[in-house]
Amino acid sequence: MTLVALREDLTTRAAYVSDASIYRRVPAAVVEPRSVEEIRDALRIAAERGWSVTCRGGGTSVAGNAIGDGLIIDTSRYFNQILSIDPEARTARIRPGVVCDTLRDAAEPFGLTYGPDPSTHSRCTVGGIFANNACGSHSVAWGTAADNIVSLKLMLADGREIEIGADYCSDPVIENQLKRLRDKHLRILRTELGQFARQVSGYGLHHLLPENGFNVGRAMAGTEGTCGIITELIVRLVERPRATALAVLGFSDVFAAATAAPLLRQPGVYTVEGMGADLLAALRSRPGQAMAGSELPAGGGWLYVEVGGETPEDAGDAARALVDDLARDGRIVDSVVVTENSQARALWRIREASAGIVTRLPDGGEAWPGWEDSAVPPEHLADYLRDLYKILDSHGLRGIPFGHFGEGCVHIRIDFSLGSEEGVLGYRKFIEEAATLVARYGGSVSGEHGDGRARSELLPLMYSAEALTAFAQFKNIFDKENFFNPGVLVNPEPLDQGIRPGPGNRTFELTPVHAFSHDGGSFAGATNRCVGVGLCRSDVGSMCPSYQVTRDEVHSTRGRARALGEMLRGESVTDGWRSKETLEALDLCLSCKACSTECPVNVDMSTYKAEFLQHHYKGRIRPMAHYAMGWLPLTSRLLEAIPGAARFANWTLGFRPVEELVKRLAGIEPKRRMIHFAPQTLRKWFTKRAASAAQPVNPDQPTVMLWPDTFNNFNSPGVGQAAVEVLEALGYRVVLPDGQVCCGLTWHSTGQLDMAKRVITQTLKALGPALDANMPIIGLEPSCTVMLTDEITELLADDPRAAKLASQVVTLADIVAAHQGPWPFGEINIKAISQVHCHQEAKGSYDPDKAVLQKLGVDTDIIGSGCCGLAGNFGFEPGHWDVSQALGERELFPKVRGKDGNTIVLADGFSCRTQVTQGTGADASHLAEVLKLALDQKTVQPE
Repeated sequence: MTLVALREDLTTRAAYVSDASIYRRVPAAVVEPRSVEEIRDALRIAAERGWSVTCRGGGTSVAGNAIGDGLIIDTSRYFNQILSIDPEARTARIRPGVVCDTLRDAAEPFGLTYGPDPSTHSRCTVGGIFANNACGSHSVAWGTAADNIVSLKLMLADGREIEIGADYCSDPVIENQLKRLRDKHLRILRTELGQFARQVSGYGLHHLLPENGFNVGRAMAGTEGTCGIITELIVRLVERPRATALAVLGFSDVFAAATAAPLLRQPGVYTVEGMGADLLAALRSRPGQAMAGSELPAGGGWLYVEVGGETPEDAGDAARALVDDLARDGRIVDSVVVTENSQARALWRIREASAGIVTRLPDGGEAWPGWEDSAVPPEHLADYLRDLYKILDSHGLRGIPFGHFGEGCVHIRIDFSLGSEEGVLGYRKFIEEAATLVARYGGSVSGEHGDGRARSELLPLMYSAEALTAFAQFKNIFDKENFFNPGVLVNPEPLDQGIRPGPGNRTFELTPVHAFSHDGGSFAGATNRCVGVGLCRSDVGSMCPSYQVTRDEVHSTRGRARALGEMLRGESVTDGWRSKETLEALDLCLSCKACSTECPVNVDMSTYKAEFLQHHYKGRIRPMAHYAMGWLPLTSRLLEAIPGAARFANWTLGFRPVEELVKRLAGIEPKRRMIHFAPQTLRKWFTKRAASAAQPVNPDQPTVMLWPDTFNNFNSPGVGQAAVEVLEALGYRVVLPDGQVCCGLTWHSTGQLDMAKRVITQTLKALGPALDANMPIIGLEPSCTVMLTDEITELLADDPRAAKLASQVVTLADIVAAHQGPWPFGEINIKAISQVHCHQEAKGSYDPDKAVLQKLGVDTDIIGSGCCGLAGNFGFEPGHWDVSQALGERELFPKVRGKDGNTIVLADGFSCRTQVTQGTGADASHLAEVLKLALDQKTVQPE
């Protein structure tokens, strides 16, 4: 009887082909166990079918440690419980799938934390941290994962669970074998292993030495899943400093920073992190990041030094004392010391985003892991970096180093040309030369993230034949059949085997409809942006909403990028753009665009989905929802053209059997309610109003154009009417475009890109006079505004009118916040729950809105969970109801249901307002309506 659910479908397998490395292995199946029994069952199935087994946590391993062509056991989705925390013993008993930040948050009330904190701490699992012997920025104070283990339980290939601790193994046979192994290789263990803190490569057999207490638990750290499956961990917790200060020290260059780093390894210092000016340049090359890092002190290289104290003042004084010591020696160029947590987080975000940022060089070139986390004794770091740069130059390569300088560990992504056989050969030559260099300095090819497929082959450059024999014997004690994670550490696979962006990764490449101007016009180049750092699996921020609800790797931005990559390669997924597996992976993408800005490398899955749908359905019948929702602007115009049609449609839809029939015919989610159409559109109201007013045009009066988007024209014209009155009160003459205009949003989101381009081209023609006059064009619907400012320039990249339009589009909040004349609004003194449209959050700014609301006396509670869950056509498509509702239930719905009578719901997006109404029964208002309310107060504020 099978207990565990085996996922053998190609969609799932495609999502798991890689981790955060350059390597690719298509697994035979994936399991997500909920219990120890299910893990045991999974091992039985794998043995019966002749599969190897690889354990995986957050999949953020950069060396190919968490992939394999057998069975993947993913512990992150369900096997992730904190079983207990003992604050007196300062320990936590946990399952391996617990995310690092989840454990840290649970320990925080006790004044404790888990010491290892890799930059991926918001999504990497503690089991994965231990398996790779990772550590993070605080390792100068709290050590590696090996230093923070008390004991663990390990399941072997036969299903037995053994317990391993500080000085024992519960299996006496294995314990005796380990002692014999140790005694046989005492000299090697003492002279080749454990020579400095970041010597992570190979197995940590020095922990078995008598002088180290025969610590089998620590020896298991960094075994990379090659000895068994961890089922439980008891980890050490450390006391958090009561207060911290962050000193960021500026040096002339990264080499000067590296030279100073060892001097800062002092009591009370918790981090000594380094980066150079080239990393800052890479960050500033990102969209909207031109001023990023302005908080940094002057310099060409920096060290982040966190210092602890009893109070913020004590910590600040200690940090300033360190700065003064270095300043007296003339080592630093500039410095800044901050004690406020918000200021420190802003500075730390620059460093922590590095793993993603440096996968794109400042000029947009691709950069890859591979030589990811080498380490040398800290006193040799500056010389090592100089020589590493020389090797890069000799190979014509570029890379951006950063890392844990206080412990001699360097992270770097390099612009290897991996798409050709020649490029892969060049990759091998560089890696071998760099490994020889690091060995010359007495260093380690891995200083944190394990050897994996990237570096296991290099171990003979570091270790003697006897040491390698000891490694093989150690693995054999636990895994005689090479069942667990074969090809890693022992009998390694070649480091250039199975490279994901290697030759053959663009079999189904074609000329896309979007320009993909930042990716050389290549769809494959765009999808290759995803290197797998996995921020889309985090609960922090708005990315990725579908993953945050389902916890399924397939539904993460990374999982979808992997599915698209497999489609383009054409090996596992063989039907190219017609692939049902890729369509399935993209199905729950809400096109919220959060990834386009929150992803460190700006993966834009919304655009990729639209491009895929265009080619997937080209020349074929689409789902009915694509016609019903995609062609909504045309349907709405037809109803407007027929007198009384909108009223009749609303009346007939009021009969539930009719509504259900219409939804069935239109391919609409059965649990959704249909939207209604306004009897009088915004355009008709505006025309009648203008005719009745008939006032002469004042040539000195500034003129603005209000964009009559489909939703605020046909469905919610009250918003547009309020906006007209508000703008006129501000002194503007308001006009609407001559003729019909549309941004093409609904066609774009359903992947009908040819039609979207035709609609936009016609719109540009109609807007000619306004574009020539440089007239501000005010958008009310955030999704349409973003379409006009962002998407159209990629759809019509060769039409200068598209870029001109994008530059002239502003929001109502932009206009009101910038107003310099008399303020015609009164204070309304109410509270508001504000749902910021996901497109505005991703590609615009809510700052002008906040400024306006504050001036109106509105106390605003901004929903922090991102997308409301409806997301335009997404929430109306069949099969999306559960995800759509679950997203609303995270924060939006509960807050709306719990609001008092003096609180309004504020949502500029028509779909957001629809979601609020259909999910809670409450009505939501647009900013224009709130401004109109304030206008009606007739309380004029002083200028």
